[in-house]
Amino acid sequence: MPDISRRGLLRASGLGLAALAAAPALAACSGDGGGSDSTGGTGGGTGGNNGPGSATGKITVWSWTTAAAALKGVVPAFQKDNPGITVDVQDVGNPAIWDKITVGLAAGGQGLADVLHIGCDYLPGYLEKFPGGLADLSALGADAHKDEFAKGLWPAITGKDGHAYALPWEVNPLGFFYRKDLFDKAGIDPAALETWDDLIAAGPAFQAANAGAAFLGIDKPAASSPDCDFLQSLMQLQGAFYFDLQGNITISSPACVNALSTLKRLNDAGLVADAAGDHGWSKLVQSGKAAVAPYPAWAAHYLSTKFPDQAGKWRLARPMAVTKGGKRSAIVNSTHLAVANSSSHKQAAWKFIEYALTKPASVNAMFDAGGVFPALATAYTDPLYDAQDPFYGGQAPLKTFTGLLTDGADATNYSGDYARALKLASDAQVKVLLKGADPATELKKAADQLASQTGRKIAA
Repeated sequence: MPDISRRGLLRASGLGLAALAAAPALAACSGDGGGSDSTGGTGGGTGGNNGPGSATGKITVWSWTTAAAALKGVVPAFQKDNPGITVDVQDVGNPAIWDKITVGLAAGGQGLADVLHIGCDYLPGYLEKFPGGLADLSALGADAHKDEFAKGLWPAITGKDGHAYALPWEVNPLGFFYRKDLFDKAGIDPAALETWDDLIAAGPAFQAANAGAAFLGIDKPAASSPDCDFLQSLMQLQGAFYFDLQGNITISSPACVNALSTLKRLNDAGLVADAAGDHGWSKLVQSGKAAVAPYPAWAAHYLSTKFPDQAGKWRLARPMAVTKGGKRSAIVNSTHLAVANSSSHKQAAWKFIEYALTKPASVNAMFDAGGVFPALATAYTDPLYDAQDPFYGGQAPLKTFTGLLTDGADATNYSGDYARALKLASDAQVKVLLKGADPATELKKAADQLASQTGRKIAA
């Protein structure tokens, strides 16, 4: 995968995930049942300041880097339209923000900001481990916006009670970026291929025309950290993941086995290069040895800024299906804004979230300023999504992604045990790629270990 993503959102090496995974004792103290909860946990709960809080006053917002800068850009207009509320957006940094939120929730909300920027891999865990830690946004009016966001996102922010505990901000639909010049040399049009097996079948022709080149670059030994983004994408294209929406273990399901088997076939055919080592993936792409980047929307900006000398050589297509006739759209990850239940200004905090995330003008201004790809589907009619990009040969990459989001995608439950599942999936992938192990066997072992570690049930 790329050496540096725009957020590093799904890196399990972050201390926040480790701290969260080690929090069952705190969850037990709060009366939570632990790992068997559904995607949103119990929700509501009894902790925190359960009143609506003040509709005025000063609120603090925690975010990071470009996202924080984008939120700051909304503040002047918001404060003008909402006299009596002042907003302080703080760039806490990533992964430092996960440590601060985890510690704050464990302390009953002490020291937390009013508004919290939370990734899709952390939100379920916070709800599971710290019920009552986040405010019920449905009680503040969030449900009125349910149908305004990209399909497949709302289940990711709802609790077991069906209430919303965050509002979607960023969404990252999966794409298929490829080096058109290299595929043209082989007479292959990836956009015309339907499945990953179709691409594998085209492998010999590609390699004959591009000596030493492969399609993908993956850190096969997971030398620095788990490199399972592509594997997870193949799962998500099938509506599968490590857990189902009820929190049961599905890492050994037929769809997950099919995903790892597809990766094995790519590797066995010599179409996966080893991206281990410092900047391994970037070096492969820079030298033309990795011709495909099966990554989500943030990669459109990443590729053009990281490899400017390759302008005009890249194109974007819909991702290929894992099985013939299968779905060709998936939401890889997302981030959200939530309100700490300990906040004394919950109504004011909600007003800011609603203003920032449900108004097309607000989210598009943040996006245009370098912020994250918006989850608000009603924002996609803006002309900025039709803009042609010379780096992609005049294509309008944003239009491709909005089209994929219109197609819809299945919800993904990262659960509070994502870190454990990712490590086990990575171990299985390493054995398959380096030792030729059987995917079904390794994922069955992973499921058994995950069940033993978490107390979760393995789905039938």
